[in-house]
Amino acid sequence: MDEVFRALADGSRRSLLDRLHARNGQTLNELCEGLAMTRQAVAKHLVILEKVNLVTTIRHGREKLHYLNPVPIHQIGERWIKKFERGKLAALSELKRQLEKREE
Repeated sequence: MDEVFRALADGSRRSLLDRLHARNGQTLNELCEGLAMTRQAVAKHLVILEKVNLVTTIRHGREKLHYLNPVPIHQIGERWIKKFERGKLAALSELKRQLEKREE
């Protein structure tokens, strides 16, 4: 999981993931469009994202299509974020219950 955090620490890689989230299945050329990075830089970032399983690829003829794999991010959410939200969610549920009780 440390590798996933390291990969997500870079803003350029998060930008690539956002682009794939918006439209999955893009080629390297499509991902490069509108970015202030060289094709080689984008390719290097994609290799890092592939190594930590945040991006998967499928060959389609001569093209290599890149797809977002949300599983590692979901695992981070499950492992690190959810446990810190439990108390807040319980407090919100209790507040809702009390407010609904007042309305009766």
